Amino acid sequence: MLPKEIIRKIRRIEITTSRLVTDILSGQYESVFKGRGIEFDEVREYQPGDEIRSIDWNVTARMGHPYIKKYVEERQLTVMILLDASGSSYFGTTRRLKNELAAEVSSILAFAAVQNNDRVGLIVFTDRVEKYIPPRKGLQHVLRVVREAIYFKPKGKGTDIAGALEFLDGVITRRAVVFVISDFFAKDFKKPLSIANKKHDVVAVTITDPRETELPKAGLVEVADAEKGSFFLIDTANARQREAYAAKSRRMIEERSRLFGSISVDHIDIRTDKPYIEEFIKFFRMRKRRI
Repeated sequence: MLPKEIIRKIRRIEITTSRLVTDILSGQYESVFKGRGIEFDEVREYQPGDEIRSIDWNVTARMGHPYIKKYVEERQLTVMILLDASGSSYFGTTRRLKNELAAEVSSILAFAAVQNNDRVGLIVFTDRVEKYIPPRKGLQHVLRVVREAIYFKPKGKGTDIAGALEFLDGVITRRAVVFVISDFFAKDFKKPLSIANKKHDVVAVTITDPRETELPKAGLVEVADAEKGSFFLIDTANARQREAYAAKSRRMIEERSRLFGSISVDHIDIRTDKPYIEEFIKFFRMRKRRI
């Protein structure tokens, strides 16, 4: 039985995100993702005006006159959400923790999928895959996805993005739209991400808290590594230490962006201290222009 505050939270997110999807994102989602794939339908005789590139030369040779392959758009998509629930996601210094924002983003994507009659599934991972919900359609199924995104209690602390992608490859055989929601503070995921992007349409959703990029001037601050369980002190009154911290963060973010670019993975960068809906709209517009 879920606690009452979790039920209220699920209901609040359902109302908020479904309204956002209805008012803003639904048309954008459909224009960018729907009909991106095609599947073979039939072979028929060539007619004037048909694309010569569509000619099926094997059938043409057998029958003695031209035949073409006919394709139809795949109108139903499979949307998979890979949600990072590692220790670093339980961090936040503004209105919400990173994992709370990640749950809300998962809800947005799930409701966008169900409104377009698509199937949606969920993989929650840490240093292992902890929860798998196979993709299905329908509002009740989406509410289950939302509930798990909000309420799931992981056992692991570390982050294994590569392992989650390998698990995805084992359970999803057809092409899917895959949203990986993480801070991507992990190692050795470039190759698995590249492989997954060749099979699927992968979008990385990065979540960052402002204190991961810069520190306030607040004297001695104890900083915890949530995944390793270690602690260390930073003297934030020291300008050099603050700048060194900020410079290291900038390098990590720039390297992350370059990595995505090098393997042609689109990404949406959102922060816990800023509205995220504008970033999604910007992403959809970019994809639409490219299409």
